[in-house]
Amino acid sequence: MQPESDAPVTIPEDFIKDQLPFRTWPVIPTVLRTAYATVDDIVKDSPILQVESAADNKGRLISWAVDFGLKRAVDTGALNCDYSWREFARPTGRYLELRFTHSTASVSQVSDFEQQPRNVIFRENARLRTQRVFDLPEFEDEQRVRGVPHFLLVHGHQVLNFAHFGIPLATSRTKWSWLSQNLMKMPHELFSDKPAPENTDTDLDELNLLKEDIEKWRRDNAE
Repeated sequence: MQPESDAPVTIPEDFIKDQLPFRTWPVIPTVLRTAYATVDDIVKDSPILQVESAADNKGRLISWAVDFGLKRAVDTGALNCDYSWREFARPTGRYLELRFTHSTASVSQVSDFEQQPRNVIFRENARLRTQRVFDLPEFEDEQRVRGVPHFLLVHGHQVLNFAHFGIPLATSRTKWSWLSQNLMKMPHELFSDKPAPENTDTDLDELNLLKEDIEKWRRDNAE
């Protein structure tokens, strides 16, 4: 049983589907399959990339190909969001950040989808921004929104056998508070003759209150 709190409780999946509608989720596995296949073709045609040292770093090629595919999906309107190129905390390069109306997301390859990616500084900062949003008991007495919520898209390292959206668990550097279904097992397109089930008034109120809190934080912090 959760302790009583005046703060609204927002289910992570509802928030993610508000930011990235479920009907567009199949775009992600399409982008990933194309990226992995493209890298395989490049490697086959490039003997330089077939030496052992290059094979050990194939993940870098995959990362760039995925970034390219996601950027193109945004540019063509297949994904309804914006993006920016953010510098790592240490000046070693930049990473792609997807920017939604009330959240951001980044992408990472992992060998085990049940664990968060390694704890680099920018992900740690994002985890701290997100930890209070979904009303964990540990933080019920603290300000709910201290930054724009951040979620992750993780996919298989070297072998594309899974892809998930995930929200890191606030109290852990390895576990998740929520993890989506395996996106690689979704159909290419989602069709339904039936209207989507409506959220209850309570669900909508909680989601809208969270979005208002995020907008207020942005105004107060000039973001």
